[in-house]
Amino acid sequence: MSKFNNNKVMPRFLVIAVILTFIGMAVIGKALYIMTAKKDYWTEVASRLKRDSVNTYPNRGNILSCNGKLMASSIPEFKIFMDFKVGGKEKDSMWCANIDLICDGLHKIFPEKSAGDFKRHLEKGRKKMSQNWPVWPYLIDYNTYTKVKQLPVFCLSPYKGGFHCEEKKNARRRPFGSLAQRTIGDMFNSKDTARCGLELSYDSILRGSTGIKHRRKVLNKYMDIPVTPPVDGADIVTSIDMNMQDIAERAVIDELKLIDGNVGVAILMEVHTGDIKAIVNITRCSNGEYREIRNNAVSDLLEPGSVFKTASLMVALDDGIVDTTYKVDTGCGIWKMHGRDMKDHNWRRGGYQVISVPRILEVSSNIGVSRIIDENYGNNPEKFIEGIYRTGLASDLNLPFVGAAKPRIRMPKKNKHGQYTNWSKTALPWMSIGYETQIPPISTLTFYNAIANNGKMVRPRFVKKIVKDGETVMEFPTEVIKESICKKKTLDYIQTILEHVVSQGLGSKAGSKSFKVAGKTGTAQISKGAGGYKSGVTNYLLSFAGYFPADAPRYSCIVCIQKSGLPASGGGMSGVVFHNIAEGVMAQNLKLSAEEAHDTSSILIPDVKNGNIMSADYVLTNLGIKTDTEWKGNYAYGNPIWGKAALNTGNVTLTRTRNHGNTIPDVTGMGARDAVYMLESRGLKVCLKGRGKVKEQSCAAGKTAIKGQLCTIILE
Repeated sequence: MSKFNNNKVMPRFLVIAVILTFIGMAVIGKALYIMTAKKDYWTEVASRLKRDSVNTYPNRGNILSCNGKLMASSIPEFKIFMDFKVGGKEKDSMWCANIDLICDGLHKIFPEKSAGDFKRHLEKGRKKMSQNWPVWPYLIDYNTYTKVKQLPVFCLSPYKGGFHCEEKKNARRRPFGSLAQRTIGDMFNSKDTARCGLELSYDSILRGSTGIKHRRKVLNKYMDIPVTPPVDGADIVTSIDMNMQDIAERAVIDELKLIDGNVGVAILMEVHTGDIKAIVNITRCSNGEYREIRNNAVSDLLEPGSVFKTASLMVALDDGIVDTTYKVDTGCGIWKMHGRDMKDHNWRRGGYQVISVPRILEVSSNIGVSRIIDENYGNNPEKFIEGIYRTGLASDLNLPFVGAAKPRIRMPKKNKHGQYTNWSKTALPWMSIGYETQIPPISTLTFYNAIANNGKMVRPRFVKKIVKDGETVMEFPTEVIKESICKKKTLDYIQTILEHVVSQGLGSKAGSKSFKVAGKTGTAQISKGAGGYKSGVTNYLLSFAGYFPADAPRYSCIVCIQKSGLPASGGGMSGVVFHNIAEGVMAQNLKLSAEEAHDTSSILIPDVKNGNIMSADYVLTNLGIKTDTEWKGNYAYGNPIWGKAALNTGNVTLTRTRNHGNTIPDVTGMGARDAVYMLESRGLKVCLKGRGKVKEQSCAAGKTAIKGQLCTIILE
């Protein structure tokens, strides 16, 4: 028999089990309470705990323009706090005496909040005796921080006054504001991660590497012991010129506002290096303002329109199908192409009739280009597409941007029965004039830049080098995509024709009186997908692509504008923007030097008038010009010496003339001031006519002067 009495033991075990169950439920309930109701409180407590190993973050590298100007940089930002426990009675008395001054000062620095609100907020923190009470809830820059630090009590050390800050280094700033915003890129500051542009493409280089430090408590204070120091990010030097960027952006925005445009793109490229000097992507927002929303210049896949005709005729000329003397009958401006009407822009005015190949491009004749291509490549469209590929227009540029698109120019395909599966009879005629293809603006510009660069196609370059601590660690040289896009003879033809497009064709508004411009206009309807080209209001893509100066190309440029409805003209709208950009860029590059102005016809000695030759001698001497005089005098202290001036080789002869009493002097050759003085000093009244030197005087010299007599002098 067991010595334990079950009737007594089991109730005790049951009580213990019930008690433990209630304790367990209480623990679970408390845990749930902490996880939900007290989550924010304990999260804040956890953030203040000192960890054994802490990450130390590097400074992000800068993005610089081609001439070293800062385009994007990381700057420290601060969050400011007050510790009300430090300082003791001395700090408390100072606080009470200066609280109104502190709150007034904070209101002046942060006008969004009144002095009374600041006072109530700070007193609330003082009652709680908070050690980390936020003075202002948002991050502030260094200049604002220094202003707050100058206020009473706040100017004391953290251990006496209690004012302290928490420094953040993830603030990214662009000194030039929105200029080239989408190209430079943006950051998610709260996450310290890049969003787009060069910031995202070169993030690993700009970011650097994170370090580690240990925290040890020594004598009730925490010490940081570095283990792995952070490595700051490197700087990248771009090809962008901010002065040219400003010129291009203003030109695009001004035209968009004038014509009520939707999207404006402009890209400026240096011909020989491929450096992108300016890139503009402007979109009209819902509130009517124009801003950079996306990088349309590299991501927009739209049918290019007539700027594609240059490539079509280049293929035909290169294959020897036509030459510059070849003529095409364009009829009255409307031509049937496999059952569809092909129209020229002037079809309502009777068309162009029979025109030559150069004239076809000058007036941008749709019929002329499509007839040449269709009649010679209609049975073998693959040959034409291969020719387009040969020009490099379909090349993948491998641009350093997420979302950058490559051209879509489809190659005809046949099934096993020899029938085309992705082709129609009308595909080739319309493709030849810029439809049925999708090409981003930067690819079109690269093609025109190759024409300017004597056939050599170079890859667009956005970043020139990477710099770390003032030393270049990596360079990105100019990269050649194709050594030649066509034959030399073909290129000469195309260059001449493109120059004529501006000088005597539809691209006249893109030209300049100061230098030659070459290029091609383009006006294309934008397809609305399933809705086609004419569902509702017609949208247009207006383009002008070219280069300048045409006789010695330095820059190539493309301007693309999207707008709704008529009027719509590539030459009259995009061409105007091209003109303004070209004029601004060339004016910026002018170098004016006095030495360069010297030539055999330069006048280095000024023309000296008769009159007070003492004044003339003083001026000429200070200009370093020799004078030949037979008299003595000092301009500062002497009386006027009247005479005549004669210009000799290398010097000026100043001859004194004698004045006789009350006779009328000869003032011919004098300036107005001296002539009036000489005549009025003898009592004459003077009437002036004209400007310059005295040519005639109505009162003859040498006669006796009569007081009050009117003397008219004519200056010229």
